[in-house]
Parts: sequence; structure tokens; C-alpha cells
Amino acid sequence: MTAFKPAIWPEEPAPPYAVNCQNCELAGHRGRVIWGEGNPEAPLFVLLDNPGARENKEGAPFVCGTRETLQQGLHEVGVEPDAVYVSYLLKCRPLRAYDKPLAREACAPYWKLQLADKHPDLLLGLGNVVAQALVPGEDAEVKRLRGSWHQAAGLPTTFTYHPLAVRRRPVLMKYFLEDLAMVARELKERGKATKRRQDSSE
Repeated sequence: MTAFKPAIWPEEPAPPYAVNCQNCELAGHRGRVIWGEGNPEAPLFVLLDNPGARENKEGAPFVCGTRETLQQGLHEVGVEPDAVYVSYLLKCRPLRAYDKPLAREACAPYWKLQLADKHPDLLLGLGNVVAQALVPGEDAEVKRLRGSWHQAAGLPTTFTYHPLAVRRRPVLMKYFLEDLAMVARELKERGKATKRRQDSSE
């Protein structure tokens, strides 16, 4: 396996109807709408709470801690970068306090539309905020949902800890890698099944 080196994933431009979104108060203090990053045709759709920082204070692109930890974990379990697309519950980075439930409700049609348009094979939710958005209910916590497959948004879905939580609590790294390894195995099996279908049709 090649040595791990964090990379700046290519950003997918926001569609014209979302670039100047005014659906919630974040429109008044955001930098810009960030639609998604990675490969739009990837089999794995990863959902985070918000895009976080993509530029440093000088405005230069950089890999933040969330992205670095996620990329490192995926690398360690053998998931190739082009197999991943990352999106967010919120389409911009919050810069100050805001009405979180209202903003998430306002943004929900966007990520749901992405899922419908992109047709990924698997959905991976990162953190409790995403778990509660995908599986509403009091028990929607990563520690209860991780380690198994569920159905959410019409897709096989699993969950693991937010990469920032893993950075703050290194004891979680073991479980983070276990969950990503489960995703890697499922991607591999689905890839084999697709190849068998292709071979049989030739």
C-alpha cells in the first residue's frame, strides 16, 4: 500500500439554483455554498454535518483535520479516493451561532436531491448529528448504530464516529477503522458482483 498523504479532494460546483441560497440564516454570514467533494460518480456517499474549512486564513486551499482523519482511515482500510463522494447536511460552513434545527431542515432537500441524482451503492454517516438526520429517534446515536447495516434514504447505510471526535479521543480510532473496514468489504463484494454480471452478459 502506498504511503498516506492527505489530498485536497476536487470540489463539485454548486448548481445555479443553490449558489445564492437564502433558505436559512446562514445565508447572512457564510463564505459560500460548498456542494460536495470527491468523485460525483463514486459508489460510496459520505455524509458529514457541515463542510468545515477548505481554505486557511490566507485563503489558500488546505486539508482540515476532519478530512485528513477521514482520508487516513479510508486509506488504511483500502478504499480508493475515487470511490468516495462527500457531502454535508449544511451546504456552507457556519461562522457564528445559528438555529441548527432550522438550518438543517432548510438544507435537507439539497443532500436528498444529491442522493437521488448520484445513485451511490452505500451511504456512510459520520457523527451523531448525521445519524439523527438519517434515522430520526431517541436511539439515533453512532454507538448504537455502528457496526451494522441499516436502511436510510433508500440505501444500505452505516455509521461511524465523526473524524473530529476521533482526533479528540484517540481511543475511538479502533472503532472508526473497524467501521470503515466493514464499508470497504461491502464495496469490494459489490464490485465483484458487478463484475460477475458484466462477465456473464458478454
